[in-house]
Amino acid sequence: MAQKDPEAEERALDRLPKAALTKDNLRSAADLLRFVSPYRGRFTFGMASLLVGAFLGLAFPFLAGALIDAAVNPGGGGLPGWAGAGLSGVVTLLGISVTLHALASFNSALAFNSVGQRALADVRRASYERLISLPMAFFGQRRVGELASRISIDIAQLEAALIDALPQLCRQSLFLTGGLVLIAATSLPLTGVMLGTLPLLIGAAVFFGRRLRRYARETQDRLAETSTIVEETLQAIASVKAFANEAFELGRYDRCNRGALAAALQAARWRAVFVAFFVLALFGGMVIVLWYGAVLLQEGRISAGELTRFVLYTTFVGGAMGQAAELFSQIQKTIGASQRVRELLAETPEAEGGAALPGRLRGEVAFEDVRFRYPARPEVEVLRGVSLRAAPGARIALVGPSGAGKSTLTALLLRFYEPNAGRITVDGRDAREYSLAGLRGQMAIVPQDVTLFGGSIAENIGYGRPGATIEDIRTAARLANADTFITAFPEGYETVVGDRGV
Repeated sequence: MAQKDPEAEERALDRLPKAALTKDNLRSAADLLRFVSPYRGRFTFGMASLLVGAFLGLAFPFLAGALIDAAVNPGGGGLPGWAGAGLSGVVTLLGISVTLHALASFNSALAFNSVGQRALADVRRASYERLISLPMAFFGQRRVGELASRISIDIAQLEAALIDALPQLCRQSLFLTGGLVLIAATSLPLTGVMLGTLPLLIGAAVFFGRRLRRYARETQDRLAETSTIVEETLQAIASVKAFANEAFELGRYDRCNRGALAAALQAARWRAVFVAFFVLALFGGMVIVLWYGAVLLQEGRISAGELTRFVLYTTFVGGAMGQAAELFSQIQKTIGASQRVRELLAETPEAEGGAALPGRLRGEVAFEDVRFRYPARPEVEVLRGVSLRAAPGARIALVGPSGAGKSTLTALLLRFYEPNAGRITVDGRDAREYSLAGLRGQMAIVPQDVTLFGGSIAENIGYGRPGATIEDIRTAARLANADTFITAFPEGYETVVGDRGV
C-alpha cells in the first residue's frame, strides 16, 4: 500500500481555489453544516468548552500581574477582597485557573475532533454515493483526477476548517477582542503606544504575504508538473523503455524540477526578509512599549503587575493578529472547497425509474432509427439513423474501423447514454421502461480493456454477482478455462491482485 506524503497533501491543499467571502459563498458553505446537525449537542458542548477555555486564558495575564504585585507589595498587592489574598492565594488561584483551562481545552478539542470526523465521514459517503450514481455523460466531461480531488483534497480542506480553523477563529477572536479591552482597562497611554506599532506590522504582513503566496503557488505548480510527469511515466513505463526514452523523460523532469527549485529559493529569500523584518518590528515595538511602561512604572502611574499584565495581553493580541491572515486564507480555501463539494452533491443522478423486470428477459433487442451525439462533443453525430434487430440467442458481430460507433451501440444498450432520437427496445418494450439496475443486471459485457479491482481473484470474479458462493466462482472460472492457473497459485482463489492486475 502506498504511503501518504504529508508534504504532497499540504501542497495539494494549498492549490485549492480560493473564494471571496461574499454572502452567497458563505451561504453555500453553510449548506454543508447540515452534516454537523446530527451532532449539534456535542458541537455545542465543544463550543461552550472553548469559550470557558478562552475566558480562563484571558484571566492568566490578570492573575500573573496580581502575582507580581503580591510579590512586590506583600501588604497591598494580590487580589484584595478575596479570602485567600496574598502571594500564596494568587498562586493557588493561578494553578486552579491553568488546570481548568487545560481541562476545557481538552474537552473542546475532543468534541470538535469527534464532530468534525463524524460529519466528514458523512460528507465523504454522501459525495461518493452521489458520484457513482451520476450518468456516464457527467464522467465524459470530467477528468478522473478532478473528481478524485473532490472526495480527497476538497474534503480534507473541510476537515481542516471544522477541526482547526473554526475553533481557532473563535478562540483568536475572543483573545483579540478581550485582549484589546483588557489592555485598554490596564493603561490607556500604553495602549496608544502599542496600537501605534500595529499598522507597520499589518502593512508588512500584507506586503510580504502577497509575494510569498505568489512564489509559493509558483513552486506548487512546478511541483505539480513534476508529479504529473512521474505519474505519466510510470503509467506508460513499458512504452518509455521500449523507445529507450529514459533520458528524454529525465530531461523533462529535470526542467520542471529546476523551475520548482528556482521558485522555492526565491520564496525562501522573501520569507527570510519577512522574518527578519517582522522580528525587528515586533521586538522593536515591544521595546518601545516596555520603555514607555518602565517610565510610567518609575513615575508611579502603573504598578509592576499592571506592566506585566499589559505585556502578556499585548502578546495575546499580537498572536491573534498574526494568525488572522492565515485563518482568512484558510477560510477562503474552505469556501472554495465547499463550493466544489456542494456542486457535486447538487448533480442529478441517473434516473433509476422504470418498472421492475417481470423475470428473466428473452433477449430480443432492437435499435429503431437511433441517432446519437456524445454530450462532450455535440457537434459530431456518431450514429445516424441506425436500425438493427437481434433475436434471442442470435450471435451478431459488429465490424468497422475505430470510431465507427461499435462501442457506442453497446453503451446505449446498457443505457449509459440515451439516444438523441429513435429508441431502443428490449423484448418489445422501450428500454427506458425498465429499471436501470434490473436491465443491467441481466446483461454481461467483456470490455476491450480488462479492469481488475484491488482484492482477491475470487472477489474479482464474483464482482458481477454479489453474494456468489465460492462454488459459483469456481464454476465460472472453469467455464472461462481459468481454474487451472488460478489453483496453481499458493493461495489459489484468495491470491491478491496487485496494482492494475499485475
